[in-house]
Amino acid sequence: MRTAARTSEASPVPAMPTTTAQRAGWALRDTAALAGRDLTHWARQPAPVVIGLLFPVLILLMFGYLLGGGIVVAGGGDYREFLVPGILAMTVLFGLETTIVAVSTDAARGVTDRFRSMPVTPGAVVAARNVTDLLSSVVGLAVMVAAGLLVGWQWREGTLKALLAFALLLLLLLLRFALLWVGIWIGLVVNGPESVVAVQILVWPVGFLSNAFVSTETMPGWVAAITRWNPLSSTVYATRGLFGNPGAADDSWIAGHSILMAVGWPVLLIAVFMPLAVRRYQRLGR
Repeated sequence: MRTAARTSEASPVPAMPTTTAQRAGWALRDTAALAGRDLTHWARQPAPVVIGLLFPVLILLMFGYLLGGGIVVAGGGDYREFLVPGILAMTVLFGLETTIVAVSTDAARGVTDRFRSMPVTPGAVVAARNVTDLLSSVVGLAVMVAAGLLVGWQWREGTLKALLAFALLLLLLLLRFALLWVGIWIGLVVNGPESVVAVQILVWPVGFLSNAFVSTETMPGWVAAITRWNPLSSTVYATRGLFGNPGAADDSWIAGHSILMAVGWPVLLIAVFMPLAVRRYQRLGR
């Protein structure tokens, strides 16, 4: 009895939060602890992380030096300068499968149920996955900027606009955050190995049916219309314009309001799919 009493005194059970501020603090602590768990896994198995960082560089080299010679930039200009802002935007898509499939695998193996049986804030598990994924995306963008400079890419509108463009690139993290919630919802709904195919159906059309690799002006009319309304294309339009790279815009309304759309698309996707993903997570096994 004395031993039990001493243990209880040494490790008191924390009181459940009652106010909004306490619940927010509890959620942040849970998310940080689970994000630390994910980072530990990365430290123990760095190979997938390194491959994920190098894959966009491979795409840049392949399109820039192997395929780029046969691609004409509408309005003229160097193709590699046209390409780099597109690849920077594409970086937000690369690796989405890894994070989303990890969430789906945890759910299939019962890891998620184990966390749900503990006093963990609802949604903290998937939020922690998002946090670690965004940290990886920051590193990925830095690697791609360095790779772009090495292949001769540069900005031509002065330092101020370049800084604005780099700030806009941070909005890519908002788009990544939004697409993660879309993918996590799909992964939790499919909930199995099939989630890989489901997520690829999300990632690859969004990436390649965009203006990242070729100008919309060279596409058939109906394809160009779909491409212009792709959330990824809005960010590419905006960054090319601020960097002064070719292919910055066309005569469409969405290209003329690219910065507005670069912010609006992620906000809309998060507002729709974040609650859906958290609700689906809470209902697993019911």
